[in-house]
Amino acid sequence: MKNLMEPERVIQFRVPWTDDQGSSRVSRGFRVQYNSALGPYKGGLRLDPTVTLSTIKFLGFEQIFKNALTTLPLGGGKGGSDFNPKGKSEAEIMRFCQSFMQELSRYIGANRDVPAGDIGVGGKEIGYLFGQYKRQVSSFEGVLTGKAMSWGGSNIRPEATGYGCVFFGQEAINDLLNETYEGKRCVISGSGNVAQYTAEKLLQLGGVPVSFSDRGGYVYEPNGFTKENLDVMMDIKNNHRGKRVSEYCKHSSTATFHEGKLPWEIANVDFAFPSAHENEISGSDAKTLVANGCRGVFEGANMPSTPEAVEVFEENKVVFGPGKAANAGGVAVSGLEMAQNAQLASWPREEVEEKLHNIMKSIYKQSSTAAKEYTNRFDLKSGANIAGFLKVADAMKQQGSV
Repeated sequence: MKNLMEPERVIQFRVPWTDDQGSSRVSRGFRVQYNSALGPYKGGLRLDPTVTLSTIKFLGFEQIFKNALTTLPLGGGKGGSDFNPKGKSEAEIMRFCQSFMQELSRYIGANRDVPAGDIGVGGKEIGYLFGQYKRQVSSFEGVLTGKAMSWGGSNIRPEATGYGCVFFGQEAINDLLNETYEGKRCVISGSGNVAQYTAEKLLQLGGVPVSFSDRGGYVYEPNGFTKENLDVMMDIKNNHRGKRVSEYCKHSSTATFHEGKLPWEIANVDFAFPSAHENEISGSDAKTLVANGCRGVFEGANMPSTPEAVEVFEENKVVFGPGKAANAGGVAVSGLEMAQNAQLASWPREEVEEKLHNIMKSIYKQSSTAAKEYTNRFDLKSGANIAGFLKVADAMKQQGSV
């Protein structure tokens, strides 16, 4: 643990860029290459004004164990900048990404460090970053994941985290509760890719998603979102920049919007899928979920449940799928994208989804097996931590790194 706690490399650099008024701006850039015992560093780039070196180190440390659980040869890392893409023009975002990559390019590579997207970094930003990398090194290689399908991306990469979270939950509720999603009411937070595709896969498996949220509040569909309702929500969030989930109520006579609130207060729910951001479920929120009948919580976001919330879940025997296990689908398909790039191949959608499903089954099995062996109870949080740690620690010992 002493060796694991210290990153192998910490890179901090300035990112000068010019705004549309011609003024020079400077942001801070970071990349923490935490551990490469299992493979090249892998982890997202986050663009948000709250980003600090401390944030990146925390996320990078978690990424080590999440990547280890995927069964793929991936090390752990994380990066980003305190640049805020909200309110910036397309030209400003492009200039920032090009300046950011001009410095970062000397530290990454297809077999060295392969960043991906995170908060503030979607397909558009990945495109700008990849274009600059290619100009810098004069090489077309799989150095970034989350690319467009036409130039090296993978099928179901946008869907991967949401689909994977649902697959993990499916294994857990089947094993521990002897149940399926059929007819179960599921509360979802967030409204980005993770939340949208969590809802889509739940619908395909018979579940009933009842909510979406953003920073303004949450929208509640009492009878559940249908495929048609979900298409409307996806259109609002994906094709109309800046629109809030409240806009959905104009298209539904049954939906209600609850301003400034979180969806954990919704009554009569079976399962919860926090898919927005860190620490969005507090201890009191967890108690409300339990009181409303929730029997399973599966984290689509990174650490959305506070320690107090996790204690409440454990005390009340709520099945809890921690983020490093439940939301590993995104990095898993990123790893599959790296494999396709190395082969100069593109696998069919069905093949990628099948591989993702099998990876999530394996993650659940590793977590549950370690939980039984080391804790004598169904503590999937401890099981995921232990299974990931042991895999990385064994590799470090075998390589003489400790």
